[in-house]
Amino acid sequence: MTIHERSSDTLRPLDNSTVEAFAQSLRGELIRRGDAGYDAARTVFNRMIDKRPALIARCAGVADVIAAVNFARRNNLLIAVRGGGHSVSGYSVCDDGLVIDLSRMKGLYVDPIERTVRAEPGLTWGELNHELQVFGLGATGGYVSITGIGGLTLSGGYGWLVRKHGLALDNLRSVDLVTAEGELLTADATRNPELYWGVRGGGGNFGIVTSFEFNVYPVGQVLAGLVIHPRTAATDLVRYYREQSPSFPDELTSAVLLFHLPAAPFLPPEMHGLPVAAIAVCYAGDLAAGEAVLRPIRAFGQPLADTIEALPYRVAQTGADALWPPGLHYYWKSSYLSDFDDAAVATFVEFAERAPSDKTVVLIEQSTSDALRGIDPHSTAFPHRAWPLNFLISTGWEDAADTGRNIDWTRAFMSAMKPHLEDASYSNYTFLGDANENWRHDAYGENQRRLINVKNRYDPANLFRLNPNIEPRL
Repeated sequence: MTIHERSSDTLRPLDNSTVEAFAQSLRGELIRRGDAGYDAARTVFNRMIDKRPALIARCAGVADVIAAVNFARRNNLLIAVRGGGHSVSGYSVCDDGLVIDLSRMKGLYVDPIERTVRAEPGLTWGELNHELQVFGLGATGGYVSITGIGGLTLSGGYGWLVRKHGLALDNLRSVDLVTAEGELLTADATRNPELYWGVRGGGGNFGIVTSFEFNVYPVGQVLAGLVIHPRTAATDLVRYYREQSPSFPDELTSAVLLFHLPAAPFLPPEMHGLPVAAIAVCYAGDLAAGEAVLRPIRAFGQPLADTIEALPYRVAQTGADALWPPGLHYYWKSSYLSDFDDAAVATFVEFAERAPSDKTVVLIEQSTSDALRGIDPHSTAFPHRAWPLNFLISTGWEDAADTGRNIDWTRAFMSAMKPHLEDASYSNYTFLGDANENWRHDAYGENQRRLINVKNRYDPANLFRLNPNIEPRL
């Protein structure tokens, strides 16, 4: 077998003896084209991404990550870094190059006294919170339990505790990171502080994080679930949410969604497939106080179903999984709302009615609170802390033949909403493969200049470029 190196202008062979020597240097597994399991190993959350790497290094530990980075750099190979494989833009895999697969690195250590956790990058939020629940603790990141902790944290980290405790990156105490030169660094408030600033919002631009240390919080049972209304009530429900959500306490994280009901164990079979509107909630606080807060939401209109109940937080975090299953084709767009007047509501509801696929979910979520606004937008690389609402089109479909019409509908929807949107976006929610030329400003705002300086220092050759990329300026 002949493998090729990828560079900007050449494609030259990499001999088998070099590849074999690399394989022997790993404690983990090196998967090549033609090996059993190759197709499974290159498959990611978004089925629209169909890429064929030359090599997949399934790392068993930090030594393997260092070896893989050095091998790629010395042989001029394109690198993709995979944690949970949940990147909607497909950054977890590449054509022809090397995938550095961290999914087997699932070590964690919980300190219940200090309320911290140190976690390796192969963990998902569901796995992390499963362990934390034993100690009555929870981590802030992740609306969907199968999302990896790495990519979500490095570019933001919304989740069911975000309004009470902030973003995942706001709770990141330190990282261990392998640089482009194969050096292992620790970054925190005192060690490599510019790198610590950059990884909190700058994505995977500066290296491969092999360990995350988070603050975690007491959370046992929460009140979580959906209040589901018929789609005919969508306009009234969305307007209700617009008017009432500013008064929701920070213990309550919520969104209003338009979607078709999936097959889920908490719903009767006759409801499966119905087009609906719903308010999703997670109240993390005193349950009696939460019941009082949620009572008006549950009493509004004439709901078809109310699934809100007291649940362990680790269970509540799985509640949205059925809406975003792996294996669909996905194309997402998002932005923060500058206004949400009746014209915006009408556009939101009308486009949802015309969605080509019943696997699509569109939503408006609360995206700020005292916990987010209380942090200076320049103190981390993530700048978006003041916008009250975030708008997301998460288009999903099954058949590849339907790709064109689903993408066209998503773009038309985004264009129709543009008069109501800020020039700002959350990169974890946005398919960046066809982003406009201003996407870096939308993602990083005024922090972009400082991020370039960090990139120049830690990755001036842009070895780590499959991400929301910050291009170095030499």
